Amino acid sequence: MADWSFLTNHARGVRLRDIAARVGITERTAYGIVTDLTEAGYVVKERDGRRNRYQIQQHLPLPETGSRERTIGEVLALLAGAGTGDEATA
Repeated sequence: MADWSFLTNHARGVRLRDIAARVGITERTAYGIVTDLTEAGYVVKERDGRRNRYQIQQHLPLPETGSRERTIGEVLALLAGAGTGDEATA
């Protein structure tokens, strides 16, 4: 039996161009931001056929000094309105 699913590859992820449009920046600017985050280790890029897939490294601390280090996941959860960050997924 052939492998298949109800969802195509297009339904499994959001394209960088769609993210750029949603936040009001150019696709080139969005790509530059993702490249910077990848080079800094906050995002892992993986080739999937003709596309790239990105995974946010939620466990990493933000690159700032302070009394308490917050992780990327905690900040994403706050931005998404999820609360503590335990529920955040990428």
